[in-house]
Amino acid sequence: MPWLVSSQLERISSSPSERQCERTSFSFYCAVRDLLPVWLLEDMRCMEVFCWEDGHARAFAPSEALLYALVHDHQDYARYLLNRYAVSALTASRCSFCRRGPVGAPHLKVAVRYNRVSILAMIVEALKNGSAESVRRDYLNSCGGCAHVADAGKTAVQLACELARPECLLVLLVHGASADGVDALLQQLQQERCSAPERRCLDFMLLFVPKLPEPRCLRDDPQRWQKLLGNDVFSWLSGLAPPTLLLQALRALARGIPGQIAALPESLQTLSWQH
Repeated sequence: MPWLVSSQLERISSSPSERQCERTSFSFYCAVRDLLPVWLLEDMRCMEVFCWEDGHARAFAPSEALLYALVHDHQDYARYLLNRYAVSALTASRCSFCRRGPVGAPHLKVAVRYNRVSILAMIVEALKNGSAESVRRDYLNSCGGCAHVADAGKTAVQLACELARPECLLVLLVHGASADGVDALLQQLQQERCSAPERRCLDFMLLFVPKLPEPRCLRDDPQRWQKLLGNDVFSWLSGLAPPTLLLQALRALARGIPGQIAALPESLQTLSWQH
């Protein structure tokens, strides 16, 4: 629990050994927060930092260090861990609260929650280089997690849509995550509280969604939706007309050479607001 101050650790911990483990973990957390050099952090992790688990001290794992690097956007340290330990740096640890085994993809969700686009890109590249395609897709689309965790039951894509993280969403979609948040984004738009980042999220989802969605809400108030979405996208989503040639071309590009989408001018990435 690196966020606890020393006085809180004294009250919560029950043994000197456990308190010492928590002190070393907290010191390491502060060192990553202060963006200390990678070599120094690795020396600390390998020789000085321990965790308390099941009544015993254990070494601090690279996956736990990567979570700290994500929280504090220590890109050099994240790059080192992913290069040195590859996909093993993405292994989920046991939950310290309920003691369940490793579940879910916590690094993806932490990257999205803290909007760490650069480190997220490093993570998905590590998955691409070190995992079979089926394993990579399962990881990208994982919604596992302990029930008491805030993001449990959500994929990283769903979390990116909920928090309006378009850059994170694009990284996930480009590398094969399922585009499964169109309905939720349309509901946000319907409430007239859809911000510019949320609109960009919807644009990206429309580029990568594999088949035409059939949102029922469009039939309830077509004039309003036509105004919100624009004529071209409204006609496509409601089944009144095929997508425009521009939209078809960009969807083909997104699915065929996905890395090129990020290189396009932003004006070509925001289709749903062109009238």
